[in-house]
Amino acid sequence: MFSERVSQVEADATVRFNAAQQAFNEGAANTIDQAQQLANTVVRETRTNALGARAVAVFLLRNQQAVAGPEINDISLVSNAKEVVISPQLQAAVSQGGEEHQYWQSQEIVNDDDVPVAALAIGKQVNLPVAHNYAMYIVYSLEAEERTVSTMLRTVVAGSISLLLLLGMLIWLVTYRVLGPVQGTAQAARRLSNGDFDVRVNVRGHDELAVLARSFNNMAESLQTTIQEYDELSKLQQRFVSDVSHELRTPLTTIKMAGEMIYDARDDFDPLAKRSAELLHDQVERFDTMLADLLEISRYDAQAARPDFEFTDLTALTETVMSDAETLALKQGVVMRLHAPQYPVRAEIDEKRIERVIRNMVVNAIEHAESKPVEITIAEDNDAISIRVRDYGIGMTEEVSAHVFDRFYRADPARARTTGGTGLGLAIATEDVNLHDGKLEAKGEPGKGSAFMMTLPRRHGGTFKQPALQLWEDGNLLPKKSSKGRPAALPKQFTAIDNPSSKLPSPPSASKTNGVLK
Repeated sequence: MFSERVSQVEADATVRFNAAQQAFNEGAANTIDQAQQLANTVVRETRTNALGARAVAVFLLRNQQAVAGPEINDISLVSNAKEVVISPQLQAAVSQGGEEHQYWQSQEIVNDDDVPVAALAIGKQVNLPVAHNYAMYIVYSLEAEERTVSTMLRTVVAGSISLLLLLGMLIWLVTYRVLGPVQGTAQAARRLSNGDFDVRVNVRGHDELAVLARSFNNMAESLQTTIQEYDELSKLQQRFVSDVSHELRTPLTTIKMAGEMIYDARDDFDPLAKRSAELLHDQVERFDTMLADLLEISRYDAQAARPDFEFTDLTALTETVMSDAETLALKQGVVMRLHAPQYPVRAEIDEKRIERVIRNMVVNAIEHAESKPVEITIAEDNDAISIRVRDYGIGMTEEVSAHVFDRFYRADPARARTTGGTGLGLAIATEDVNLHDGKLEAKGEPGKGSAFMMTLPRRHGGTFKQPALQLWEDGNLLPKKSSKGRPAALPKQFTAIDNPSSKLPSPPSASKTNGVLK
């Protein structure tokens, strides 16, 4: 619309400028007064003729670049408007453009009702007799076009509002009739995933949504039945383990007593019988350990485990475990190093159970270290205490790491134990740590070793956001910084190898010499 109006105004202005120039050329004016009179007449005629194109003003102004000479007074005739001016920018463009070109500019004027409206001002140079170089400007109102645009905008806005209301009603209808059942099914699925196996979806109609609801209900019912069957099997298994463990305790005690008597008298036997007595003693001890583990697992299954919490120095507890494991470490050719703060690291724990966890991690690391060092690191922060045991032996794959805490799980033959484990040690350790609201983690890489880390809250019933150590660190295994501004951890070597040809790395220079246990 604006472009059409510009074309219309330009065409009308061209006609008016040509007519004005022709009148100036044919006018008989030999003096400046005659030129002034002729200019007044031409401007009035131009305004009258341009009224049909809604012209509101005609100006005849001295050209800004005109040479000095006779001048007439500037003329301005304004109708149907109050404030109309020609901008300096348009005057400059016309004065520099020559007599062949006309220029236009959109602007704002004030009509008779004191309302600002849009307008177009068009200018062109004209040549007057005697006075010579002047410029004529015609201002055309765009008020009608502006009203049309405003009406169209109001119509569009009203239509848009109506359309939005209609769309809103349609969306609400679709949401209620279509998405509502889908959302209900999604909520039921979330409840089902959270363990609510009694949840069902209301079935309405016979469309695809009804088919979805019936399929969900069938799935939930099937899943509930399967879970109940597994739960019954699990209870049966737990009861079987508990019953067998208790029933075997009495005969095993008798067998153990008889085996110890035979073992004590083994030196009186011939070599073959002596070896048999030793094998009998070892297997009875292993069976006793397995039975003890089964009894402990049955206590957890029956939720009969009752921890005895008290504040304990975990550094001292770890040193005790390492001292007890020294014989095994010497046998395996392993150096154990302890990295711990030089002050007591205390937490509220069941000492017996946590000692069992630490012992399990340390012994497991020694057995799979392949005569390489075992690093035990203790670190703390405001909420948690972490104990990490790291070896550099054969390591383990991600699949093994994912199942290493499962009951009776045994890894590949390359990780065969030397102490005849039961396959329950790490499972019991997991239950012990869970009893403390802690976390037990494991990670390994084939050929790079394994790391086991236990993280416990400092107080019973406490929580923590993250461990005080990283589980897997290829570089420096020491804590990155000491906690609470206390002295940082220093390595302490616990097992010395007397073999001078050993290729084990020597302890760091910061190690305590009095930390070596002989």
